[in-house]
Amino acid sequence: MHIAVFLAPALVIYTFFSIYPLIDTIRLSFYAGDETGVSQFNGLGNFHTLLTDPVWSSQFWNALRNNLIFFGIHMVVQNGIGLGLAMLLSLPRLTGGSIYRTLLFLPTMLSVVIIGFIWQLMLNPLWGIAEKVLSTVGLGSFFGPWLGQESTALLTISLISVWQFVGIPMMLIYAALLNIPEDLLDAATVDGAGPFSVFWFVRLPLILPTLGVVSILTFVANFNAFDLIYAVKGALAGPNFSTDILGTFFYRTFFGYQLQMGSPTMGATVATAMLIIILTGVLIYLFGVQRRLQRHTF
Repeated sequence: MHIAVFLAPALVIYTFFSIYPLIDTIRLSFYAGDETGVSQFNGLGNFHTLLTDPVWSSQFWNALRNNLIFFGIHMVVQNGIGLGLAMLLSLPRLTGGSIYRTLLFLPTMLSVVIIGFIWQLMLNPLWGIAEKVLSTVGLGSFFGPWLGQESTALLTISLISVWQFVGIPMMLIYAALLNIPEDLLDAATVDGAGPFSVFWFVRLPLILPTLGVVSILTFVANFNAFDLIYAVKGALAGPNFSTDILGTFFYRTFFGYQLQMGSPTMGATVATAMLIIILTGVLIYLFGVQRRLQRHTF
């Protein structure tokens, strides 16, 4: 009884603010509004429209493709840099490690709106400082309106997001590295293993579970991303929807934007599709990756 009493407040809040909206969103995705605004049961008709109708499907597949690119950049660049920084911070002879950790983690605590606004100013071709900084090191010819070109806008915003959130995988991996017993590292060194061999054959296998957690957190966060794209490029995710991801596509669909009318039922359909994509990725990790990592660890 006392367990139920202690769990009840959290369970009630979680049910009211998370479980019920989730179930109601899924329910709403099976309805469609007519011209009078009355919702009628439509079955899987909304999903058929989303995936096959030329107007809807082109936007959906474009947003999904951009989201996969957005996620891939974070997986490779953000987590790769986070792993490298964690390795450097875990060096026993490093001085001022706490200062470096604070400075590297500081952007994570800043508002996404502030980050987007600052980088917009810095990368502005007219009054931004990025061109001058590149010119001082002889790379001024490489500068361009990266946020205004379809070919570079998504990559630029992805790298801005990497810069802001690289501190999260860095700290998770750093904590995992600190938990490795020093006896194992000393034994490997005594046996003649060099720094690279110690990392590849001792440290890396022991932090694989943490790398798996970092990967699934990156996946969920990136397929729920919205705020940075909206802060930098707005709901239209320009230029020409080149930075459009599922989050901005859902926003325009549900609430409407400029000449596009909002549709709660189609918005719920997009949200349900996002849920299915995220749930599929999490299940693949739990049953396809985590079990192998556990067998490898133990």
